[in-house]
Amino acid sequence: MRIFAISDLHLDYAANHEWLQQLPLHEYNDDVLMLAGDVSDRLTLLDEAFKALTKRFATVLYVPGNHDLWINRERVHSSFEKLDAVAAAAGEHGVRTDIFRDADLAIVPLLGWYDYSFGEADDYLKAAWADFRACRWPDYDDVALTRYFTDRNPSSSSPSLQDAKQIITFSHFLPRIDLMPERIPHKHRKIYPVLGTTVLDAQLRALGSCMHIYGHSHVNRRVTIDGVTYINNAFGYPAEAHFTTRQLTQVL
Repeated sequence: MRIFAISDLHLDYAANHEWLQQLPLHEYNDDVLMLAGDVSDRLTLLDEAFKALTKRFATVLYVPGNHDLWINRERVHSSFEKLDAVAAAAGEHGVRTDIFRDADLAIVPLLGWYDYSFGEADDYLKAAWADFRACRWPDYDDVALTRYFTDRNPSSSSPSLQDAKQIITFSHFLPRIDLMPERIPHKHRKIYPVLGTTVLDAQLRALGSCMHIYGHSHVNRRVTIDGVTYINNAFGYPAEAHFTTRQLTQVL
């Protein structure tokens, strides 16, 4: 059994959709895939992705990304309703959103959002960031929403984690801002406040994770910080092909 990871498929783009359909049918039949969010904001494409990937992998593990919870192109009233629809689609195809165990190995999905622990959102970001228009979270601001998601994440006392000797965690959102490399130009750092939350790093370390897979930033990277290896393997937009690998990466 091998473990693969990918995020940010963004299947709304024809080139990305074509890549999914051309994945070999029999190369990964004994393997596990961690799918770290942002498949599509369209439920039809999300459903298609789940169907295609579960045909190819023994197990598909998934956490939703922010794009997956946009509602502006769906007939739903809130992003909470969209979240339920996404969960239903995963369940229909046997995509796992819970803890996966194989002998001593445990893989733990971690939900999240952004709570401005990476910086405050200025007027530019509030106008430019699509989530502020494409998502609708009645009665929740982003700080409360982050708490809503992270409070639902497993703790080390979960029965599914007992006796696990190797723990891998994965999320869509970044658990720490220093995962962004120094080479990022200052003008692009304006989006840092909406990249994630420090709560996730506290949670994954409390779980004893040795490796964490994340998405969202579209900046592919592998780096070890204080004993945890962090890996981002975003497929990304077609225009980003010069700096994303646009392929699966084997992490174990």
